Amino acid sequence: MNAYIFPGQGAQFVGMGLDLYENHTIAQELFESANDILGFRITDIMFEGSPEDLKETKVTQPAIFLHSVILSKVMGDNFKPDMVAGHSLGEFSALVANGVLNFEDGLKLVSKRALAMQKACELKPGTMAAVLNLPDDVVERICDETPGIVVAANYNCPGQLVISGEVEAITLACENMKEAGARRALVLPVGGAFHSPLMEPAREELAAAIENTSFAIPNCPIYQNVSTKAVVNSEEIKENLIAQLTAPVKWTQSVQNMVNDGAKLFTEVGPGKVLQGLVRKINSEAETTSVILA
Repeated sequence: MNAYIFPGQGAQFVGMGLDLYENHTIAQELFESANDILGFRITDIMFEGSPEDLKETKVTQPAIFLHSVILSKVMGDNFKPDMVAGHSLGEFSALVANGVLNFEDGLKLVSKRALAMQKACELKPGTMAAVLNLPDDVVERICDETPGIVVAANYNCPGQLVISGEVEAITLACENMKEAGARRALVLPVGGAFHSPLMEPAREELAAAIENTSFAIPNCPIYQNVSTKAVVNSEEIKENLIAQLTAPVKWTQSVQNMVNDGAKLFTEVGPGKVLQGLVRKINSEAETTSVILA
């Protein structure tokens, strides 16, 4: 069975999508439509902007979404998923590719999400840190025992868990992780505490937008970050999408469930190859590939 997976924030690079724009009419039309919807020429930043401009959350999230979704559209009849999943932001890309959201609604929600998250970051400063080679239950226990807000945020693969929360709490938790035997506990260069309670203002703002958006029945099951299991009910998809901003990204568990349900080949749709690497660490027998256009 074929699983298509969609990357999240951090996969961006200057020049992303330019080959699609130059070589495929449908891509050019969708990119220009995106410029109109967003009210600025995101293509200029994606194709030839500075890495700093591309790193801004309000640009990064729509940029990665556009690259992934337009790539799936360019694939045409070759895009035949039996199941889909996306890492954090990538879940929105997966939902458009899977027929749950139309292109315009998906882009509007991603833009709203990015702006709401940026606002939440400014309201309540926070950060994230990667913890390597420490069992999940030990990381969770240290988070629970650390004063302040600090939670497990991204279960990326066995031995790689990202924590999120208040700056002081993250700093202290990192020290405790190292004492407990972590190979590394490294604060990440991110703008805020994503997938933590500090994102509650953003969750509330995004919830209103999601509730007012039409969600169709998916073409195939989606394995969402919050539930980790196959979902086909539109209302359940909405609930999970709203919960995602303050809940952890359970990528390890999602991939394990996809493999258990028959996934043999994981195709990454979008910039980079980060998810392919994570999938192989989660299940060494799983095959992975990128989209190859004729």
